[in-house]
Amino acid sequence: MTAALLGGSEATLRRDRTSVKWVAYPPDVLPLWVAEMDVAPCPAVVRAVTDAVTRGDTGYGWAPRYAAEVARYAADRWGWRIDASATLVVADVMIGASEVLRLLTDEGGPVVVSPPVYDSFFGFVEAIGRRRVDAPLGADGRLDLAVLEEAFRSATAGGERAAYLLCNPQNPTGAVHTREELTDLATLAERYGVRVVSDEIHAPLTYPGGPDATPYLTVPGGERGIAVFSPSKGWNLAGLKSALVVGGSAARQDVRALHEVHTHGSSHLGEIAHVAALRDGRDWHDRLMAELAANRDLLGRLLAEHLPDVRWTPPEATYLAWLDCRGLGLGDDPAAVFRERGRVALGSGPRYGADAGRGFVRLNLATSPGIVEEAVRRMARSV
Repeated sequence: MTAALLGGSEATLRRDRTSVKWVAYPPDVLPLWVAEMDVAPCPAVVRAVTDAVTRGDTGYGWAPRYAAEVARYAADRWGWRIDASATLVVADVMIGASEVLRLLTDEGGPVVVSPPVYDSFFGFVEAIGRRRVDAPLGADGRLDLAVLEEAFRSATAGGERAAYLLCNPQNPTGAVHTREELTDLATLAERYGVRVVSDEIHAPLTYPGGPDATPYLTVPGGERGIAVFSPSKGWNLAGLKSALVVGGSAARQDVRALHEVHTHGSSHLGEIAHVAALRDGRDWHDRLMAELAANRDLLGRLLAEHLPDVRWTPPEATYLAWLDCRGLGLGDDPAAVFRERGRVALGSGPRYGADAGRGFVRLNLATSPGIVEEAVRRMARSV
């Protein structure tokens, strides 16, 4: 029998893992917070990186090879034809997105985001000296076009250059934005002159039998957009850094205007690992998604049994569950209660939006089924 990818006991993981997920909290706290997977590595990646280190191939990277492999994967997976001449290799998705935002907007200018959303969006917008404009998701966890239009109108009313930082698919809700939704977004962006920057790091993580992700640059009207993609999330390679900035057909000059200095954070070993994952790790990834789907189903059963007052919509993408805990009466930040009473670390809802995340937690289900079960039992004992 083939061993599970999402396996390993808590004791084994604590012994073998030294990344932030397993060391940030005391050893009696079960960590299901940050977006790292407790997964056996992709063999193709192990071989490629080990071989490179053994041969002393540890110098600087070669961007054309990385761009070509991302383009090949994007074409095979989504029919997305990437022009390699309109790309730039960068250290990671958020570094790439922030530099694109710096290029497309002015100091103090508006950047629209849709909370609840990846909490680093807030910090990076602030760090580059831009002004955040919120356009919250609807109650269904999806893009609210009316709210977006009002935000775009407000952001551009004074004649400032504005951008929209899109999370596609959405973290933490796990929503896969449809082609129709993204086309409507592109229409609004064109109407108000807003430039769309799309973080597509979670795009490979869609579930079997569900909707696949739609790259923003493939929708009508998306030509002026810029996407940032990396396989790091889908193959659990956050510590092996690289990502690709991709310009739409009307944004190629913008990407070419990005300074070469931004390429220096990309790791040669990261590029080697990512190329191996995209080229030779697809079967491994299919197995991973099947196991994540089983964990998603398991979580649903456990919540129904132990925490029936928690509401959620199973994610269409990502390995993150966005749990509405307002019915438990645990206040604005139930993650703090679960951590203190149950010794389980979850993502704090308000981090993803002070208002939109109030009463929510984000749970990382990319671990062994036994750990998922233990986490829910600890949560239930906290109520």
